Amino acid sequence: MKPTIGNFCSIADDVIFGNGVIVFGHANLYGCRIDDESRIGTFVEIQRDAIIGKRVRIQSHTFICSEVTIEDDVFIGHNVNFINDRYPTARKAAAGKWCCERTLVCTGASIGTGAIILCGITIGEGAVVGSGSVVTRNVEPHTVVAGNPARFKRTLPADERWIGGEKV
Repeated sequence: MKPTIGNFCSIADDVIFGNGVIVFGHANLYGCRIDDESRIGTFVEIQRDAIIGKRVRIQSHTFICSEVTIEDDVFIGHNVNFINDRYPTARKAAAGKWCCERTLVCTGASIGTGAIILCGITIGEGAVVGSGSVVTRNVEPHTVVAGNPARFKRTLPADERWIGGEKV
């Protein structure tokens, strides 16, 4: 099944789509993979070598750079930004010598509006990142973090653990 693509999108030939994907207007996608039933909001950019799992929701104005993997059933709020190089410089960029580090967002995680996710970290299964947080280190599964830098707030009790609309 072909994806549904909104107006004014820039979609490179090397993008791999799963079934039932919807991409809203003004998105910029190249060299990435987007799996079944995921939805990509307006003004989203997803770069080469990024992997988006099944049933992921990515809201408008979000930037997902190379080397980011987002597993299934993840929610990404508006204007979330991922970073893939700890020490970028204009000279390294001009020379094509980025030092990218992989970032992993595990199944069922939720990232609030305006969060910034630094490179080389893992956001655990079912974790919640508060709006406006700057995530500088790994987030444990089923925990809530918030702030700048993001800090542990609490562990989600069993009755608050949901992944893909189902209790864990």
